[in-house]
Amino acid sequence: MKIAMIGLGKMGANMTRRLINNGHEVVVYDLNPDNVTHLVSEGAEGASSLKDLVSRLSAPRAVWIMVPAGEVVEKTVTILAEFLKPGDTLIDGGNSYYKDDVRRAGMLKDRGIYLLDVGTSGGTWGIERGYSLMIGGEQDPVQRLEPIFKALAPGRGDISPTPHRTDSASTAEQGYLHCGVAGAGHFVKMIHNGIEYGLMQAYAEGFDILRGAASESLPEAFRYQFECSEIAELWRRGSVISSWLLDLTAQALAEDPDLSNYSGYVTDSGEGRWTVQAAVEEAVSAEVLTAALYARFRSRQQHTFGEKMLSAMRQQFGGHIEAGKDEK
Repeated sequence: MKIAMIGLGKMGANMTRRLINNGHEVVVYDLNPDNVTHLVSEGAEGASSLKDLVSRLSAPRAVWIMVPAGEVVEKTVTILAEFLKPGDTLIDGGNSYYKDDVRRAGMLKDRGIYLLDVGTSGGTWGIERGYSLMIGGEQDPVQRLEPIFKALAPGRGDISPTPHRTDSASTAEQGYLHCGVAGAGHFVKMIHNGIEYGLMQAYAEGFDILRGAASESLPEAFRYQFECSEIAELWRRGSVISSWLLDLTAQALAEDPDLSNYSGYVTDSGEGRWTVQAAVEEAVSAEVLTAALYARFRSRQQHTFGEKMLSAMRQQFGGHIEAGKDEK
C-alpha cells in the first residue's frame, strides 16, 4: 500500500522505516529537506512540498501527519484540505486535543475527506517494538488502511492471551484498535498519557525514598545504602511492579547511577493537563494523575532525585531532551 508521511522527526522517521520494512511505499515530506534526503536513501519517495506529496499518491489517498499538536497541525490540515479529494483520508498521528479532532473532522467531512485521529505510543523504540495505535474516526477508512496499522503495530508477539477474553475478532491483541468516532483515538491516548504521568511519578518518588534512606538526618540504625540500579534490576524480575517503564528506569540508572546528566526539570506535553480537565468535566476523581501533573509543574522551580528520574524516563522512552536554561 502507498501512503504519505509528513513530519520526519523521531517518530515519523522511524514509522516510515517500519512501513518500508514491511513492504509499503511511503512518500515523505518535512520542512527540513535533509530529513527527506535521509529517508529517500532508505527507500522512501521524497516530495518537495505538500502539493507535490499529494500528487504522488493515487486515489483514494492516505496522508499521515506526525507534526506538533496545535497550530502546526491546524496549518498542515488546512493546506492539505485544498489538495486532497473526496474519498481521501488524512491521519493525525500526533498528540492533538480530541475536541480539535471533532472540529477538524467536521470541516473535512464537508469536503468528502476522512480524518482519522490515531494516538500513537511507542516513542523512539517503536521501530523495533511496534507502535500501540488508538484509532478514532469513521469505519470505512479504518478498514481500508488496516494493512498500514497492522504494519506499524507490534502484533501479538510473545505476550500470552488474557485469560477469559472472548472477542477473537478484536484487533486489540495485535496492538491497534478502532476506539470510536472522531476524537476517540486521541481521547484514549490522552488518558494513556495521563496514566503514564502517574506511573512515572510513583517510580520516581519510590526511588527518591530509597536514595534518601542514607540521609544523615536519620538515626544511624535506620540508615541504608541502597544501590537504586540494583533495586531496579531486582524489581524487573518477578515483581508485580515490573513494566517497560521500569525496564527503562533500570537502563537509565545503569548508564548514570546518580542521574548526574539530568537537572530534574520535567516538562509536560499537554495531555496530562487535558486528562485532568476531562476528569473535571466528567466529575471523576483523579487525585493521582492530578498530583503527578502538579509535581511536574513544581519540578521547574526545585529539583529532586525523583524528578531527575522522571526526566531520565522521558529521555529513555521518547528521546525527550530537558529544556535548556533559556527555555525555562
